[in-house]
Amino acid sequence: MKIVKTIAEVRAQVKEWRAQGLTVGLVPTMGYLHEGHASLIDASHRDNDRTVVSDFVNPMQFSPSEDLESYPRDIQHDAELVEAHGGDLIFHPEPEEMYHKGFSSFVDMSVLTEELCGISRPIHFRGVCTVVSKLFNIVQPDRAYFGKKDAQQLAVIRHMVDDLNMNLEIIGCPIIREDDGLAKSSRNTYLNDAERKAALVLSQAVTIGTELVRNGETDCNVILNQMKQHIQSEPLAKIDYVKMVDAETMQQIPVLDRPALCAMAVYIGKTRLIDNFFTEDI
Repeated sequence: MKIVKTIAEVRAQVKEWRAQGLTVGLVPTMGYLHEGHASLIDASHRDNDRTVVSDFVNPMQFSPSEDLESYPRDIQHDAELVEAHGGDLIFHPEPEEMYHKGFSSFVDMSVLTEELCGISRPIHFRGVCTVVSKLFNIVQPDRAYFGKKDAQQLAVIRHMVDDLNMNLEIIGCPIIREDDGLAKSSRNTYLNDAERKAALVLSQAVTIGTELVRNGETDCNVILNQMKQHIQSEPLAKIDYVKMVDAETMQQIPVLDRPALCAMAVYIGKTRLIDNFFTEDI
């Protein structure tokens, strides 16, 4: 396993693999890797001959008020995890390598990006689509792997690939959780002890919602209201959103009459966490 910092190095390595007839998987990340990322690398290692992991904190998807500078970084830890899980190459560029002086081309999307996280983070998905499309162009993978925890991002990437006729398969992988249920996230490191305990209201709300669906409830307001009531019982929690949307279009729905995504974003203190469930997974 090796670490490279330039686009030219990535392309040269992938060209060599292609000459040998090898398949290539890509796991795009923003680094500070945890077991959730490890599960994506495991999946890529299982499905492909070689795996590239991008390790890049993308400035384009952070607004001026967000945590770009404080976002956790640890490339040595990341390298150890990637190697332990069968990754073959880490692409760890500087921002200047990805966005040269005068950079002015962007990949944008309507509809899917206008709900959920797109409301409170209006520039976020333009940054995601732009950097991911660049990574797809650089690596030219057969498959790319994304976690279902970022469910809206997964839907957006799938739609972008379809719209722009990109020649690769997008694989969504299950949420990986701590023993107590909290979804794995790099932002969990921001939580103090009291906040870490309070953060469990997200996964507990997921359990409440999935049990209601499993027992036959189809009224989205009934499901969402019970989930919200539980979250609001925690003094350290502040709801950004808890919504039920069409799993493909990300538009809100009143009744469970199609595959749906129940997604939430909740502030625990100053830290914004997300969690979700897909009705088809119940």
